[in-house]
Amino acid sequence: MLFRLTALLLGTLCSLSIQANPAKPGGDTSTTKTGANAFSMPASNLSFDKRLDFSVGNSFFRNPWVAAPATTDARDGLGPLFNTNACQSCHVKDGRGHPPTFDGDNAVSMLVRLSVPANDSEQHIAYLQTLGVVPHPVYGGQLQDMAIPGAVPEGKVAIRYTPETVRFNDGSTLALRRPHLTIEKPGYGAPGNELLTSARIAPPMIGLGLLEAIPEASLLAREDIHDANNDGIRGRTNKVWDNAANKTVAGRFGWKAGQPSLRQQNAHAFAGDMGLTSHLVPADDCTAAQDCGQYPDGGKPEVSDDILDAVTFYSQHLAVPARRNLNDPQVQAGERLFLALGCAGCHTPSYTTGEHESPALSGQTIYPYTDLLLHDMGEDLADNRPEFAASGREWRTPPLWGLGYADEVAGEPARYLHDGRARTPLEAVIWHGGEAEAARNRVLAASAEEREQLIAFLESL
Repeated sequence: MLFRLTALLLGTLCSLSIQANPAKPGGDTSTTKTGANAFSMPASNLSFDKRLDFSVGNSFFRNPWVAAPATTDARDGLGPLFNTNACQSCHVKDGRGHPPTFDGDNAVSMLVRLSVPANDSEQHIAYLQTLGVVPHPVYGGQLQDMAIPGAVPEGKVAIRYTPETVRFNDGSTLALRRPHLTIEKPGYGAPGNELLTSARIAPPMIGLGLLEAIPEASLLAREDIHDANNDGIRGRTNKVWDNAANKTVAGRFGWKAGQPSLRQQNAHAFAGDMGLTSHLVPADDCTAAQDCGQYPDGGKPEVSDDILDAVTFYSQHLAVPARRNLNDPQVQAGERLFLALGCAGCHTPSYTTGEHESPALSGQTIYPYTDLLLHDMGEDLADNRPEFAASGREWRTPPLWGLGYADEVAGEPARYLHDGRARTPLEAVIWHGGEAEAARNRVLAASAEEREQLIAFLESL
């Protein structure tokens, strides 16, 4: 005899307090913009002069950098090894990236992180403290698949998939695809058997300043390293190096929460993605074996503090779109299921931001649906590449706000999870394992109607 999931979880559901459906997930910063540009709007509560600052940052975010020397000396110094020549190329319309779509396609909006296992040498210990990983001695910490004229790209990224089928308890099935990453045509010799890789698509840019403004105490209050409440969830902060503060702090940004601030995240992106130096990150990802010093640079540093500040201001103030279909009974039923399934154990619905350098971001009640903590997501999603305190099975909970706009912004079906393997939100849910396995199994036990309700809720965000 089959029982509906709603009935099976009735006791759990009755013990939960359902969040009110917030029309403005980004508080006063939220925008009502829809369509392809829904992720590209400034925070709605920015003053006129700050909107001008936003536009300046937008210019540096969107416009391409060029190789030095060039008449465009404010944007020269690209490379010599790089992945893209503009931030916007990865974060298409400030949204999420995607893996290569066909054999031979460029991996512009998907990066491949590299490292090797650490030993107890002083050099490796120093790398682990400040970078969280030990870079490959030849290929560095990130594969650059493009190069300026005369330089040799590091290789070509290839993703191929093995189809898999999962069966729900009601007998229906879902087609999944398991990714297999290879690096073809290595430009500087075989990388060796110790190479560790991790494919990462670019995440959406909305609401990042609000996440930065969440008090660290609020994140630490969500930690449950020893599973004291016995719910199977053991969230914890990553402990990462803050270049500006010269100390270890809680990480917030990146797929493994490997960066402490947006300014440092942006500086590392300039260095790793475009080969551009800054005062905060004064070296790009070139190694001695690649002899990048033979090529002209764009100055020391290539990204001035003013440019880095402008791009950081822009990335802090991209507004979160308002939610839709709040009064739809399907959406409301889906929210109740979201709570009953246990999804909110990691995807924490709401926070209040603290004091931030930007008044527009301070004191806002927000609904990002993330705890910004690391969680063991199981072997299927493991990249087996540690990063600071994060193990090879741990990932930071990604925010869910704006999920319903993903296809509109991308202009095509969006991709989900860190490597873009999931083609729909439901596929992403079914890939969950580890601490989320119990919730995933409840989804497998749900009826088709309940699954539709859950997706309706996610697409309302």
